Amino acid sequence: MTECVFCAIVAGDAAAEMVLDEPDLVAFLDRRPVFKGHVLLVPRTHVATLPDLPAGLREPFLVAAQRLAAAVVDGLGAQGSFVAINNTVSQSVPHLHLHVVPRTKGDGLRGFFWPRRKYGDGEAAEHAARLRAALPAV
Repeated sequence: MTECVFCAIVAGDAAAEMVLDEPDLVAFLDRRPVFKGHVLLVPRTHVATLPDLPAGLREPFLVAAQRLAAAVVDGLGAQGSFVAINNTVSQSVPHLHLHVVPRTKGDGLRGFFWPRRKYGDGEAAEHAARLRAALPAV
């Protein structure tokens, strides 16, 4: 396997704004978010696509996705979220990752065109802290 940036984040070898840190899963802010607060959920173990996810991780993965979807509403004031997984095609990093994108009516997102944004100084840390504080308990 070639070097995986998500494996490097999981190992602590690459920086990321962590939102969720659990024994089998981590979630962190996307470096090029569709909207600020865009979170990526990944298994700690390198898994390429959703069909490769071990059965024992299916439920924890979905529970974490539910918690993150609630956190973008409660922590960031979004009205809802867009949740998606690409498998191979359009998968920019070949490590399973689920996108949780905060959404608000009239935000301009149409179809699968995902314009990317940048965080200003300190904004990523502030968004990650708000999301961590809003994560529902398991």
